[in-house]
Amino acid sequence: MAGNMLANYVQVYVMLPLDVVSVDNKFEKGDEIRAHVKKLTEAGVDGVMIYFWWGLVEGIGPKAYHWTPYNHVFYLVHDARLQLQAIMSFHQCGGNVGDLFNIPIPQWVRDVGATDPDIFYTNRRGTRNIDYLTLGVDDQPLFHGRTAVQMYHDYMASFRENMKKFLDAGTIVDIEVGLGPAGEMRYPSYPQSQGWVFPGIGEFICYDKYLEADFKAAAAKAGHPEWELPDDAGEYNDTPEKTQFFKENGTYLTEKGKFFLSWYSNKLIKHGDKILDEANKVFLGCRVHLAIKISGIHWWYRVPNHAAELTAGYYNLDDRDGYRTIARMLTRHHASMNFTCAEMRDSEQSEEAKSAPEELVQQVLSAGWREGLHVACENALSRYDATAYNTILRNARPKGINENGPPEHKLFGFTYLRLSNELLKGQNYATFQTFVEKMHANLAHNPSVDPVAPLEKSKPEMPIELILKAAQPKLEPFPFDKNTDLPVKNHTDVVDEALLAPVAV
Repeated sequence: MAGNMLANYVQVYVMLPLDVVSVDNKFEKGDEIRAHVKKLTEAGVDGVMIYFWWGLVEGIGPKAYHWTPYNHVFYLVHDARLQLQAIMSFHQCGGNVGDLFNIPIPQWVRDVGATDPDIFYTNRRGTRNIDYLTLGVDDQPLFHGRTAVQMYHDYMASFRENMKKFLDAGTIVDIEVGLGPAGEMRYPSYPQSQGWVFPGIGEFICYDKYLEADFKAAAAKAGHPEWELPDDAGEYNDTPEKTQFFKENGTYLTEKGKFFLSWYSNKLIKHGDKILDEANKVFLGCRVHLAIKISGIHWWYRVPNHAAELTAGYYNLDDRDGYRTIARMLTRHHASMNFTCAEMRDSEQSEEAKSAPEELVQQVLSAGWREGLHVACENALSRYDATAYNTILRNARPKGINENGPPEHKLFGFTYLRLSNELLKGQNYATFQTFVEKMHANLAHNPSVDPVAPLEKSKPEMPIELILKAAQPKLEPFPFDKNTDLPVKNHTDVVDEALLAPVAV
């Protein structure tokens, strides 16, 4: 029986603080982190997640990498016999919910933007977003002779070279590749630093000269040289009905609107495909999983236009699956998909936001499973209450425990956001321990669950037409039980932040 139950075991990781390595690239919290990691080990967690900030590691100059502080962290995690998820963080830390620190992308990269500001994502009014380089420069050799993709490749290659002993030892099990703001594969459509407030629809962010030229060329090739980028999609804090683009029978349903949305979302898919191809070359043969993160944009999900998802680059409508296309792209790289907001309930959301996090999670997880992917999740908010944990447990095994073998579907892993003094104190810690035990199907911590095989070479490039076949017809998601069959008992419920606000790091 125990062997069969082990197939229901879902690994649990905890995200370390964003400043585990300080903003001046030093590891100064060794004693504190060691004590916290000891508590995590006692709680039975399987591992931790760490952000490797590009702005710190390559901050001095091109190809001048400084990994020493992270080595100290790795030794600490390795000595605790925990596994490690490593995020290649090519974005800025700062300006989003939960960002208590400011770690910009390297200064020498930003210096290029002083003379060519179009290296950054740009909205229709010309406002630049310096969180992450526009995907329009993926193949532009603007950075001391290198393209953006080449910079990302070289960074990951340096990581592999410098962390070889931890890769060989099996300490590092996941390489999550940052593909946009907050490390998520999306456009920076809802930046708090520029005044966005939930539940604003956000804006299309493709008005830098590189993406604009690409769109004009694509429109001309399609026989419509007169088409321009949208000028009727509103501003960050609009509601859909206030815009011509998203209103009922709006531009998004016209030939021009559909062409733009296909172009906009396809560019994002190709961006992910291109960088994952480089990651696969770098980590080929290592016993690691490649992964990407998809943002949980649950507001305006209940309206036909799905406006907030569209501005972020997810072309998802009631009759079009905007997530299964991403999942299909990932299959060629043997990569997994990490999704957020796994703890949210529809009943916790305001009516005005037309929000449906439960349905969104159900759709995205189903899309990944249908394409044969490993699918993982995170919570969006730091919460310590049984309601949140039980929602995660339900999503981890949608049809519950199977005492005779693997459940019908289950998460490949879950990462709790994030390690804090609040998590490790009193009742919060006790409830978290129980949650970990339930995720493990009431079994003891087992480091041998889901052994990682050597990473295989990416399959041949997949034509975009084949990827897009996954969009339609939009299939019904797999059924999810209303509640988990292994619940955490209720204690005093504590919510760390306003339930309505999304989180990004």
